[in-house]
Amino acid sequence: MEKWVVAAKSADFQGIGRKFGIDPVIARLIRNRDMVTEEEIDQYLHGKLSSMHSWKLLGGIERVLEILEEKIKEKKKIRIIGDYDIDGVCSTYILLQGLKRAGAVVDVDIPDRMKDGYGISMDLIDLAREAQVDTILTCDNGISAIDQIAYAKSLGMTVLVTDHHEIPYEEQEDGSIRTFLPAADGIVNPKQEDCPYPFKGICGAMVAFKVICGLYEQMGIPAKETEEFIEFAAIATVGDVMDLKDENRILVREGLIRIQNTENEGLKALLRVNNLEDRPISAYHIGFIIGPCMNASGRLSTAKRALNLLLTRDPKEASILAEDLKALNDSRKDMTTKGVEQAVQLVENTDLKNDRVLVIYLPDCHESLAGIIAGRIREHYTRPVFVLTKAEEGVKGSGRSIESYHMFQELVKCRELLTKFGGHPMAAGLSLTEENIGAFRQRLNENCTLTAEDMVEKIVIDVPMPMSYVTIPLIRQISQLEPFGKGNTKPVFAQKNLRISNARVFGKNRNVVKMLLTDEYGFAAEGIWFGDGDEFVQKIREKERWDMIYYPTINAFRGRESIEMTVQSIR
Repeated sequence: MEKWVVAAKSADFQGIGRKFGIDPVIARLIRNRDMVTEEEIDQYLHGKLSSMHSWKLLGGIERVLEILEEKIKEKKKIRIIGDYDIDGVCSTYILLQGLKRAGAVVDVDIPDRMKDGYGISMDLIDLAREAQVDTILTCDNGISAIDQIAYAKSLGMTVLVTDHHEIPYEEQEDGSIRTFLPAADGIVNPKQEDCPYPFKGICGAMVAFKVICGLYEQMGIPAKETEEFIEFAAIATVGDVMDLKDENRILVREGLIRIQNTENEGLKALLRVNNLEDRPISAYHIGFIIGPCMNASGRLSTAKRALNLLLTRDPKEASILAEDLKALNDSRKDMTTKGVEQAVQLVENTDLKNDRVLVIYLPDCHESLAGIIAGRIREHYTRPVFVLTKAEEGVKGSGRSIESYHMFQELVKCRELLTKFGGHPMAAGLSLTEENIGAFRQRLNENCTLTAEDMVEKIVIDVPMPMSYVTIPLIRQISQLEPFGKGNTKPVFAQKNLRISNARVFGKNRNVVKMLLTDEYGFAAEGIWFGDGDEFVQKIREKERWDMIYYPTINAFRGRESIEMTVQSIR
């Protein structure tokens, strides 16, 4: 079930339009994305790389850079320990290439999802010691590795942490919060208390990028050279589902342009095997095509395969590695579909369906797929979901949340039932013993304050706008608001009382419907819908008139441009 609501933010849309030379509809869309002042609107429309925040504002970065410079000059061996997802791979790549350029003796290690679990582990520290590593530098992990970093320190190693995850904490009896930080020699994380960095929503690769920007400046390497890392920080920002706000939006917009003309052989090959060569690249392509291929290596094999793809300079090797990643991702898709089907069956045929927070145990599911399956189940039921799987030691799981449920905070309330956990408001990872699954499910639901209203999917309409208002110049202005994604959603338009006629189903899988949309004043436009074509056509036979949510696009065919409305929902 859906609830349609209209965004009701007000402003002088005509005045904003005149000031910035945009249609009042565009002004309203920008206001709906919480841009209020003229400075914010100007930054949203025209923000440049030069207006991104300085690396110097990151708390703790000067100490980390001081140690790195010292270790580079002394030729001490540095090992980067990353993570097995897209953010971890891109962070590792940025730090490795940046440190090499600065003259460091440096190598990398990435945890194995199945064997090591998330982040730096005792085994990885032992391997570093055996390799006579002097300094461990983490990226996209480390902030919650209290015991592991204490162990590395006890062995005489220097440890530097770069991360973006939530700082571990516990709530005291008096309601106050006590935070925990690892005993590292230096920490860079914008979520640290007292960190003056003005935008906390950056990913691990962006933190790594800022560290390299600082290192180059301190060591006299031209700042221009940091630009080669922009596309990788952009890929990680989209792939790790960061809000496309503030400097993230500037970085991703610039990064997408660079990806289209990338000089990285591995990235070129990955675009080619996914039929994206010589095409404009959008955040959608990163989030749903490129990103999943890179993530598949860390899920079903080792993330080192994705890292090797980015590192290779041999076009032939790049093609082989890219084909491998695509094949892994295709396999991952099939396994995910089966896992989702199992999860839905379990919810529908047990008392799980009465829970407001779903805890689904799929012991035979590949543990790397738990997060994806949790995300699909969350979409299906519009409630927070944890999918748990049997692991080598106990049970591991991933959670995906809805806007009104802070997943990390809720896990803190269950911390004594868990052996390990971490995450964000919208996603989390955890480990626990098998015998604690029932207690975990019970505790989450007892603590849950979600209402029935919270668990109804809300579609926020930006502008109730008649199709007759849409022009090709307006559509081109809408494209200025890209890239779209989390925190900068694709605009939503709606019109009431439309008649749908001439519906025809196309496609090998009968998943495209073309139709004619006519409003009550006789204005007609071409429409297109993607999904189960036969089901859609059957549905529209039930009524003569429909309310519709749509998005206008330009259809170019044989040199002729026409307007086409992509139908997104009807009622």
